[in-house]
Amino acid sequence: MNIGEEIASAYLQYIKECQFIQTNLYIPDVQGEIDVVGIDVNNKKLYVCEVAVHLITGLQYVRDKRPNNVNKLYEKFSKDIKYAKKYFPDYEKIFMIWSPIVKNQSEGSKYNQINDIFEIKRKLKEEYKIELQDIINEKFMICLKELRKFAAKETKDIKSPVIRYLQVEEYIKKHINKLDG
Repeated sequence: MNIGEEIASAYLQYIKECQFIQTNLYIPDVQGEIDVVGIDVNNKKLYVCEVAVHLITGLQYVRDKRPNNVNKLYEKFSKDIKYAKKYFPDYEKIFMIWSPIVKNQSEGSKYNQINDIFEIKRKLKEEYKIELQDIINEKFMICLKELRKFAAKETKDIKSPVIRYLQVEEYIKKHINKLDG
């Protein structure tokens, strides 16, 4: 289990109300894999997500011992876009990068993860005319809060380990407050 992919999946299923979720979708056409795909059949929306949870280094893909975020993620999203256009031509397509920690190194740094996100977004918009949604830093935390709020209201046993964990956390808080009150 990849916890980042589980969080993105839970968000698409319970907040965006996707009826179908697939993690690690292998796409043989382009010899690649999409981390998370969500399909909202009712509204004809397709969510395509790449997820990177690197807690210490932040968003840090490396090639030849050098940061390679822009090339790696541009390549992944290029494959994702081709897949989505081919198999879901009539769907609205929403592309997302999920990463809880994306560092903004000091001014003038040779490598800056926030700048990498802007560059990836710029290249994808220029080449494919798509707006990449970045669910990073504060936005990632907002999505977690939305999931927590959902879990606090839901009483049935949910199969998502992320939602179930949040349910336990929220309901034990309520229980302890009653005991203390």
